[in-house]
Amino acid sequence: MSAWVLPDHIADVLPSEARHIEEIRRNLLDMARCYGFELVMPPLLEHLESLLSGTGEALDLQTFKLVDQISGRMMGLRADSTPQVARIDAHLLNRTGVTRLSYCGPVLHARPAAPHATREPLQLGAEIYGHAGVEADLEILELALDSLRAARVGVLTVDLGDVRIVNALLAQTALTPQQTAGVHAALAAKDASALAALTLNVPVVVAQALQQLTQLYGDASILDEARRVLPPIPPIHEALDQLQWLAGHIEGASVSFDLADLRGYAYYSGARFAVYAAGAPDALVRGGRYDAVGSVFGRKRPAVGFSLDIKALVCVARLAGLRAAIRAPWGEGQALREAIAKLRAAGETVVCVLPGHESEVDEFHCDRELVQRDAAWCVTTI
Repeated sequence: MSAWVLPDHIADVLPSEARHIEEIRRNLLDMARCYGFELVMPPLLEHLESLLSGTGEALDLQTFKLVDQISGRMMGLRADSTPQVARIDAHLLNRTGVTRLSYCGPVLHARPAAPHATREPLQLGAEIYGHAGVEADLEILELALDSLRAARVGVLTVDLGDVRIVNALLAQTALTPQQTAGVHAALAAKDASALAALTLNVPVVVAQALQQLTQLYGDASILDEARRVLPPIPPIHEALDQLQWLAGHIEGASVSFDLADLRGYAYYSGARFAVYAAGAPDALVRGGRYDAVGSVFGRKRPAVGFSLDIKALVCVARLAGLRAAIRAPWGEGQALREAIAKLRAAGETVVCVLPGHESEVDEFHCDRELVQRDAAWCVTTI
């Protein structure tokens, strides 16, 4: 095999796309800071038992594993940063009040999440710890939407659901964890026949309600329909009330509901959302409430957040115009070098043309040139 051939679903990022990714990364981190989120940088690898604590089988299968050559212990390359940020909140910061944290860094997936997906997403996310109310859910959702707008993504659609609805129904059964996973998969696929086979031995009212969930997706009228056909279990109606409240506060995006959609990591515990845009094959953002995410670190407290892959955003985000640069001759003269340094300090991109390369392609689309006139260096339009 040639030395330059990369593994499947791993790719180099070339200059134009890399510039776009970096511009989005900066804009999104600046947006998080505008909301009062503090940046953290968790490590790329950790001891495996810490990295996978409480995350479920799905994340375990996505995690690359290796042996630490120093300690001999098993380590993992993170496939998701959310548990790491929960560990930081629980053990390193250990604050009593509300904590807002953001992060951005690569994660590695043992398997691609979709047929054409990268196994090295650049994951950006934000988390709020310490507030159990829907106000935090709304803030994290608003930040997610503002982040996509900052990335110049077009028309947005927010899809809402709540895992408490399915959990409240399954709490009335004695299904095994394996059977429960099968129910989750059948609900996500809207597979009524598979769902019927899995719920033969559960109470009839629960089996009927689970079947109803496969049809409960669409516009806001779905919430009224759900109140009519689902059992009067308090957690279900609390979830429906909160979904209606959240939907009523979303601005600048259309809203839909899917009460059977449980896609995402196993640690979600309440309202969840996904944000879609035209041209994107899947959700650009997924997030929601996961109050138990810190419990494995000895500190269970309210938590809500979202994450996205900046590399996926590049496919649908409009590219900002490239800021034109200034072309300058290469030279050792002090006046020339001072003029170039002054322009760069002012934020200009100055490309020095190295000797013998004057006729090469201008990748920065220089629209000005640094020229010498009357012993002084000045910028002129090309």
